[in-house]
Amino acid sequence: TAAALLASGTSTVPLNTAAKAAGKKYFGTATDNGELSNSAYTKILDDSTMFGQITPGNSMKWDATEPSRGQFTFSGADQIVNLAKSNGQLLRGHNCVWYNQLPSWVSSGNFNSATLSSILTTHCSTVVGRYKGQHRQSSPPCLNSFSPEPFNDDGTFRSFVFYNTLGQSYINTALTAARSADPNAKLYINDYNIENSGAKATAMVNLVKSLKSQGVPIDGVGLQSHFIVGQVPSSLKTVMQQFTALGVEVAITELDIRMTLPATDALLAQQKKDYQTVVSACKQVSGCVGVTIWDYTDEYSWVPSTFSGQGAACPWDSNLIKKPAYDGIVAGWQS
Repeated sequence: TAAALLASGTSTVPLNTAAKAAGKKYFGTATDNGELSNSAYTKILDDSTMFGQITPGNSMKWDATEPSRGQFTFSGADQIVNLAKSNGQLLRGHNCVWYNQLPSWVSSGNFNSATLSSILTTHCSTVVGRYKGQHRQSSPPCLNSFSPEPFNDDGTFRSFVFYNTLGQSYINTALTAARSADPNAKLYINDYNIENSGAKATAMVNLVKSLKSQGVPIDGVGLQSHFIVGQVPSSLKTVMQQFTALGVEVAITELDIRMTLPATDALLAQQKKDYQTVVSACKQVSGCVGVTIWDYTDEYSWVPSTFSGQGAACPWDSNLIKKPAYDGIVAGWQS
């Protein structure tokens, strides 16, 4: 039964320990403020041998940090930053600008290009600057995911207020502001569906080339990696190597591997293989610095509310019991 197979998630090797033994900087997870009152959950979250890096799921997004113009609020973000700091975990900021979760004063403000550019500079400078140097001295710097998800699947630029008003220069503006605010932060652009060779991945390669040729700061590309069981792209490793060949690092930033419910033995076994495949690809690419899962337990996964009838995407089940996927991750680091 599926329940019996769940019990096979028996590896005792902690995931961050395994990642570091494989020569990587971290294995991490996203979390969110509402989850931090669950002490059974935070007991696992706070273990830096399990998770060496934390990403705030929502509390650094624009609607949470600047709900009205010039009025910044950081209580939610600070809670997660302080948690990571007290645990000695790296922080990955999420995010400086995105097409989603923008307050209406931004998306419907009808600002001219000069004003909107100034708003973007102020926002990114303020958010990134607040957490400047928020990391252990012995660790790599804070990782700031500037996560615009800039492309449509056909490789064209996504239409939203910043692109529509500023063109692709909004990316230059945001990255430059972030670099000025924290010269030591690693600046990443994130997107999904760039794990497959094709128009979208090519568009991101061309964007990175363009930014570098203009001297715009860019340190890494985040491959979000929201996958479906049995459908991990065979081109994942090749695409990562295309980016690292440009002189940037890469990371798997939002990994989960969802299935059509209910979970079965076969699906859980395939999910284990799929997690191993993804982690192994990162291990094999020298410029892949780490892997972050998009929360570690099915209890708090975004998948069921977004994809009807799908779920069970995380390495722990909703009762905080390790699934076979956990062993797949360990095997990936040890492969």
